[in-house]
Amino acid sequence: MNKLDELADTLANLDEEKAIAITKESLESGVDPMKILDMCRKGIVIVGDRFEKEEYFLSEMIMAAEIFKQVMNLVKPKLKKITEKPLGKIVIGTVQGDVHDIGKNIVISLLEASGFEVHDIGIDAPPEKFLSSIKEFKPEIVGMSCLLTLSIKSMKRTVEAIEKSNLRDNLKIIIGGGRVDKDACDYVKADAYSDSAPKGVEICKKWVGGV
Repeated sequence: MNKLDELADTLANLDEEKAIAITKESLESGVDPMKILDMCRKGIVIVGDRFEKEEYFLSEMIMAAEIFKQVMNLVKPKLKKITEKPLGKIVIGTVQGDVHDIGKNIVISLLEASGFEVHDIGIDAPPEKFLSSIKEFKPEIVGMSCLLTLSIKSMKRTVEAIEKSNLRDNLKIIIGGGRVDKDACDYVKADAYSDSAPKGVEICKKWVGGV
């Protein structure tokens, strides 16, 4: 196992010093920044599993998020911005009842690097916050993130609220997170889902004609 392969477990075990060291060493040796972010994503899925099993609590979730932010600060300058002209506008947030934002932040960084204008509405965002942001920013795409299984119901309520407010026409909705799959996508009635940040960005690019 090389150093990078250890990053997921290192982050999941909340070893801040080692996670930063692995990130710096990987970047210095020319490792693709995307691979570093993918290992972080895997680590956060482990954190989510432990949280749902009550092996971890909110303090551990916060610690994992802080470690990731430090990793992201090192990685972000290495992500090349592809275009200066915005490909499109996206409203993105973690749905109500979920305070996870690491996966969302990875996606935002990649979207911005790909040329999207991103409006981040944060964590624990109720349907009303999504509605007001859609009305204000008029995006082509809405992204919803969650880490916890129970939060999928919040995604469904948010999509229903968008439909009832007559804002669904010409609006694409993508959902993402460690618990998201095709069944969840069908249940929520989203247009697409992704458990991979790069894959999710590619879907968004296709929707706006960027691929």
